[in-house]
Amino acid sequence: MPGPVRRPRRRLNQPREQVLAAAMTTIAEEGLDRLTMAGLGREVGMSSGHILYYFGTKDELLLQTLQWSEEQLGAERRAALSRRVPARERLDALVDLYLPDGHRDPRWTLWLEVWNRSQSADDETRERQLDLELAWHRDLVALLVEGVSKGEFRPVDAERFATRTRALLDGFGTHLVVGLPGTDREQVRRHIGEFLDESLTAGPEAADRPPAAP
Repeated sequence: MPGPVRRPRRRLNQPREQVLAAAMTTIAEEGLDRLTMAGLGREVGMSSGHILYYFGTKDELLLQTLQWSEEQLGAERRAALSRRVPARERLDALVDLYLPDGHRDPRWTLWLEVWNRSQSADDETRERQLDLELAWHRDLVALLVEGVSKGEFRPVDAERFATRTRALLDGFGTHLVVGLPGTDREQVRRHIGEFLDESLTAGPEAADRPPAAP
């Protein structure tokens, strides 16, 4: 951001990332309600005004924290998807990374808060949020295409199947993070695993079936 003295970007990145890491730690340990500019300032040795210098508003801080968190998770996802194991096994790994760990998972708590605040956001902010969604979507589509091409999955429209699968994951994920009674992570993983097996399992009888109608 512009200021009275321009510094090289590499010198700005360090305090910025310290704030983002501290924000994520606060959410994980104390909850989103305890995240304040003043509290973050105390954590990283800055004034709340200094933090505002980097982020401008709390909404921007939250969005950048989510982007930073997704960058870390994206590295894990790419590593998992690059393993030389069957596509079905890598699909399970993607699902495992996508789902929250459970009630009040910090990444999902932050995600829900950012999306809730975006109801009145501008188009540029919405595009940045969409980019986070599309990173998962593209990786899922690529994995589905690979699985179909190798005969591990039955023929499906990868784009459409990925969209529907993410909607399923979002629904179950929301139930988990809000702590919906009677919902636990292993139960959710079983439901999703059964859906994927029923929809994608390759075999003589499955291969002969046309893709499901829209």
